[in-house]
Amino acid sequence: MEKILDIIDLIAYDKGLDNSVVLEIVKNGLIKIAQEEINPLYHYIVEPDIKERTLKLFYRKKVCADDVKLTEEDLATSIPFSQAKEFGDVSVGDELDCELQLDEMSRGAINKLFLNLEYNLQRSIEDQILQGFRAQLGKIVNGQVVGVDERGNTFVEIDSIRALLPQKNRIKGESFKVGDTIRAVLKFVGINKNGLQVELSRTTPKFLEELLAMEVPEIKDNEVMIFKSARIPGDRAKVAVYSNNPRIDPIGCCVGVKGVRINAVSKELANENIDCVEYHSTLEIFIAKALTPAQILSVKIQEQNGRENMEGEKENNERKKAIVQIKSDQKSKAIGKGGVNIRLASMLCDCDIELCEIDTPSTTESKADSTATAPAENTAQKSGLDALSSLFKN
Repeated sequence: MEKILDIIDLIAYDKGLDNSVVLEIVKNGLIKIAQEEINPLYHYIVEPDIKERTLKLFYRKKVCADDVKLTEEDLATSIPFSQAKEFGDVSVGDELDCELQLDEMSRGAINKLFLNLEYNLQRSIEDQILQGFRAQLGKIVNGQVVGVDERGNTFVEIDSIRALLPQKNRIKGESFKVGDTIRAVLKFVGINKNGLQVELSRTTPKFLEELLAMEVPEIKDNEVMIFKSARIPGDRAKVAVYSNNPRIDPIGCCVGVKGVRINAVSKELANENIDCVEYHSTLEIFIAKALTPAQILSVKIQEQNGRENMEGEKENNERKKAIVQIKSDQKSKAIGKGGVNIRLASMLCDCDIELCEIDTPSTTESKADSTATAPAENTAQKSGLDALSSLFKN
């Protein structure tokens, strides 16, 4: 056991752990073995001897008066004054540390110590890695593809840890092969019976937001803030942004000169179309902006009737509903291809949107003109037929 502190330093360096962590593991291991091999009732203490570069194991007892009756359990933590005098100049109430020689421990005890050390070192390494990954939750990580199974699940190696990118978290149409380097957002980190579990995602709105933060310095510097984003992965997305600085155009910052910033993000997302809209604290205005490129006439928020709970208080767990008035020629733009635009606007504003199509005065007049013109055309057509008929009659 000599030079054990040097061995601890070497283990800490090799495993990438702090020296104090390894030292604490060894101390706890020694105490556990001593409890099993010597006496489980002793109060053990392990102290490092810096000069000798070793560890010393003690059991501590409190000096008590000779007339105090001690039970068998008390003898494990207390010592009569008459016996304590043999160890030196002591007084009643003092604490006496009795050293145990580590060299006298059995070979079986030493083997147990090393097994305990190996197990706890592995747990400490896993815990350190776990804390490191938890600090990156919701952030983008880079990794190399090391495998793809028959179900399309992709295995990615990140800092010697194998992470999982499930097929459901992959953008539709994407495919990866072994050796590819990919980016994804860290979605989940945990420990189960099989060890550390790390799950990635490329479909979550957080991935889009983190990519924007990488491309837009104003977002990284908190000059432009992302309120919320909504995605239909691989198809289209909407991002609501705002700035507290009136001199900054949040949408212009996100789009960049000639769209260079937003195009870089779109390319990473399999050419997903991204709309940037300006967030507004007034829900009606926000909904109108979210339905871009459609032009909205008016927005009215419909009050929901909440049900009463057992205390007679009203509960309102339903989403808000917005009645949006829109011109007939703008309806298709508001809905979007396959209903994508209105779905994204609904997700972004967190409310249900109902379109109310209305006819504008110009539309009504055009319909009236077409109705009035039709009989005149029929009369003209009829008179032409009569003239042609008269020629043959003559």
